[in-house]
Amino acid sequence: MKQVVVILIAVSVVLVGAYVVITAYDDNLSVGRMWQTPAIRPHEEPIPIMTAGIIPFNGGEVLMRTTRAEELISPLSGTSAFDFKRGETGYTRYCSHCHGQNHDGNGTVGQSFAPLPGDLRSPKVQAMSDGAFFHEISYGKPDGRQPALASTISMEDRWQIIAYVKSLGTRP
Repeated sequence: MKQVVVILIAVSVVLVGAYVVITAYDDNLSVGRMWQTPAIRPHEEPIPIMTAGIIPFNGGEVLMRTTRAEELISPLSGTSAFDFKRGETGYTRYCSHCHGQNHDGNGTVGQSFAPLPGDLRSPKVQAMSDGAFFHEISYGKPDGRQPALASTISMEDRWQIIAYVKSLGTRP
């Protein structure tokens, strides 16, 4: 019985000591505590009026996703050197790890996939419409390993990557 009382007293002393330390810390902390910051009271000021144009009514990712691939048309001219250069940069950043530096599907990461990534210069890929290519890059390929990259790569960059890959032509 004495052991239980001693343990209870020891636990009580530790808890009281912790309370004293935390209280002293809160009272003497120079940067303030969470309850003293304005972030804890977000609704004390009026809610700001939303700027016009923030919510898209035309275009946007939802429209691209719900539009059939055959109906999608690239907004790029298809001949801009700037778009090709940006597409090459995007390809190197997002695609080359799987599809390889030579666009042949022999990237270092892609070698662990089954099936292996496709050759982007193959006649099959080069014959794809821009819209089908956009859908595959953006929303993935259901029967393959192409991940959905819509949340990773901006819409403009996806179109530029497509323009770059299409500019390569088929492999001789």
